[in-house]
Amino acid sequence: MDRAEALLIGGRAGVGKSTVAWEVSTCLRAASVHHAVIGGDFMGQAHPAPAGDPDRSRITERNLTSVWGNYAQLGYRFLVCTDTVSVLPEATAMFERAMGAGVRIVRVLLTASDATAGERPAARERGSGLEQEVANSRRKARLLDERAPADTVRVATDGRTVVDIAREVVAATGWATGT
Repeated sequence: MDRAEALLIGGRAGVGKSTVAWEVSTCLRAASVHHAVIGGDFMGQAHPAPAGDPDRSRITERNLTSVWGNYAQLGYRFLVCTDTVSVLPEATAMFERAMGAGVRIVRVLLTASDATAGERPAARERGSGLEQEVANSRRKARLLDERAPADTVRVATDGRTVVDIAREVVAATGWATGT
């Protein structure tokens, strides 16, 4: 089998990671590119944090390794993963360990203004966590802007259609032509 490749779609809350990933999947399906899609933000979603793993990084890596292993056994080599901080160096290293040596990683950081990123969570959040989510989103936007490696493809989402954004993201991978 050819080497594994991962498209890591990162960005603050409200930037459109999940929506873009599903449209990327639509583009890849149209081009007959076999791929898997996972929501990385859920790989470590456990409360309380496992003993000895306060930031949940070990359980996240274990789950990612298991899930990718299942896909790889079935012959998949392309993974699309959304995760807020997936473009950061420590996350990239986790994907390299989970998917094997030589994995090719394409990092895409979706960006949005505070106004846009604030509107999207408000439309979906119905509970008491909205204020905290918006504050965390702003903090993460700064962190991602400062720490994303130079080779990270930055894609602005403000005022653009999800189809146009996804086409730009797919083009960054080189996995499909004509999308």
